Amino acid sequence: MKITDITELKNIANNIRIGIIEEVYAGKSGHPGGSLSCADILTVLYFNQMNINPEEPKSPARDRFVLSKGHASPALYSTLAERGYFDKKELLTFRGIDSILQGHPDMKHIPGVDMSTGSLGQGLSAANGMAMSSKLNGDGFRVYCLLGDGEIEEGQIWEAAMSAAHYKLDNLCVIVDNNNLQIDGEITEVMSSYPINLKFESFGFNVINVDGHNIEELIDAFNKAKTVKGKPTAIIAKTVKGKGVSFMENQVGWHGKAPNEEQYNCAIKELGGK
Repeated sequence: MKITDITELKNIANNIRIGIIEEVYAGKSGHPGGSLSCADILTVLYFNQMNINPEEPKSPARDRFVLSKGHASPALYSTLAERGYFDKKELLTFRGIDSILQGHPDMKHIPGVDMSTGSLGQGLSAANGMAMSSKLNGDGFRVYCLLGDGEIEEGQIWEAAMSAAHYKLDNLCVIVDNNNLQIDGEITEVMSSYPINLKFESFGFNVINVDGHNIEELIDAFNKAKTVKGKPTAIIAKTVKGKGVSFMENQVGWHGKAPNEEQYNCAIKELGGK
């Protein structure tokens, strides 16, 4: 299934955002801000770009996705449910003691999750291994890895970036969710990683800058990445933390807390939910 209609993709992204809010509210905890900021990116990947089939979640031929910023699991879970990997009712069990949907992705128990993540800075190394395996075995699948802009303060990210370029992993595409906020504030104040694009370029990546909420730009960027040979691609996606919910947008306080009932109702109404 490949959806090309932009309006339909925008509606899917909105549904994913509704699912994010429902999860975090139901679980009374979680990370809504950075989940909402990457909803459009995940929409394009799972509904327009990646070679995947929910009926065969372990197919050896499938493209892989690594959510390196694992605390944004509500976004991944909502996307997987929207794509048909499991029933949307599961979202309401988020972070429950008996739920498969824990605070961070678990590849052993959640259909569609390719890598267990949560310890920041490690996802790109895992993605490198997948991309290298695909090349060595001639499998032909592509690997996508979503990083947080606060996460890339971790040194292991740059070791992995150096490795990806050294091994010419042109089947690897890194996406940086550049919403400029991390748990302690603006990344420029905590530990600036700017200029992000020039850093990845200097490490040997093909770099594309996009508006991370513009579906057309995202599709074009991913399509261009597929044509690049001899080097990995990094897509630097400028986003808004809390995108889609007015009182959460660009507010660092919504990095990791759940809305109360009034806030939940307000958020769902803004997103056009029930």
